[in-house]
Amino acid sequence: MRVEGQIQGAVAQGIGYALTEEVAVHEGHNATRSLGEYLVPTALDVPDVEAVVLERHPGKGPLGARGIGEPPIGPPAPALAAAIEDATGTRLDTLPMTPERVLAALARPAGGGA
Repeated sequence: MRVEGQIQGAVAQGIGYALTEEVAVHEGHNATRSLGEYLVPTALDVPDVEAVVLERHPGKGPLGARGIGEPPIGPPAPALAAAIEDATGTRLDTLPMTPERVLAALARPAGGGA
């Protein structure tokens, strides 16, 4: 259950990284001063995540232990970018992929990045 929780939490973080979380910088200074401005996804923003754990080899830690860490944080951003591209024909290459950035990308001529 702990490994599944790690996977689910990392996927939730990856979704936030991909869609909402942004640190605004103005003239070299952090302009995002609170979590009220830095939009972290809540349980209502994240779909159900079914974690599949495959145990094939013993780990390298004491007594064969393995750590899951945060590897699942990476896949959500490219998966969501691919889904947006499939839906719109436009590939976004800037995170977070906000509705405003999607609309701006749709307004650009074909072949322009976002």
